[in-house]
Amino acid sequence: MKNIVIIVIAVIVFIFATATYTVDQRETAIKFRFKEIVKTNIEPGLHFKIPFVNTVEKFSKLILTLDAQPDRFLTGEKKYVQVDFFVKWRIADADTFYRATRGDLNRAQNRLESIMKDGLRNEFSTRTVKEAITGERGEIMTELRDKASESARSLGIEIVDTRVSQIDFPESVSESVYERMRSERQRVAQDFRSRGKAEGEKLRAIADRQAVIIEANAYRDAEKIRGNGDAKSAEIYAKAYQRNPEFYAFYRSLGAYKKSLGNGGDIMVIEPDAEFFKYFKNQGGQ
Repeated sequence: MKNIVIIVIAVIVFIFATATYTVDQRETAIKFRFKEIVKTNIEPGLHFKIPFVNTVEKFSKLILTLDAQPDRFLTGEKKYVQVDFFVKWRIADADTFYRATRGDLNRAQNRLESIMKDGLRNEFSTRTVKEAITGERGEIMTELRDKASESARSLGIEIVDTRVSQIDFPESVSESVYERMRSERQRVAQDFRSRGKAEGEKLRAIADRQAVIIEANAYRDAEKIRGNGDAKSAEIYAKAYQRNPEFYAFYRSLGAYKKSLGNGGDIMVIEPDAEFFKYFKNQGGQ
């Protein structure tokens, strides 16, 4: 009797084990009935099935990585570049994924790699080497992700992100690219130097013009001050003459004597009775 109970319990446990299955939070599942799909995209939790009739296949919902082998692509300049890239992807529709790949991840990755390489081939074929390795790399990846996503949907796959990790060139292409980049940098540097020189000439011209204006204003002010001084001097002389014309004449003559006779070695030829020696004669008479 005891053995029968044990057998019954074992049968119940076996039936329960084969009639239930669990889907993890990180998974989705498909239920089959004799290899025919009856339910897809099964949510996480505990589920039931008919033993020996239903089978279940589970698929990861985590983000997976396709790290493709580097491949050569021809640019618009008919030059080859070696491109290394990777893709982040996940299963978005388990039903479509299974029908397209029979649930084989390797087959799915091969199909996805083919889609990505076709897209890269198209993108690089319309661009120069310089465009591919400089500012347009982000644009290439954006366009590639958008176009590849349409093809990937037919596999039940969602492309999360794409990145080009490295771009290499054959030696001859590398030298050509670097020489072109050097020429471009030299052109930019020369442009900066030319603009700097032009700006310097402009600043020097402005400074020269301002210097001329300052000198002219200074000369004008000096002449004005000199004219005011001369006028003041003439006014003082005039007042002195009005008060004592004889003393004024004597004073002016002394100034003339000082200027004419004060330098040693000077020779003057003049008549003794000339008006210039007028006060000498008066002093001699006294």
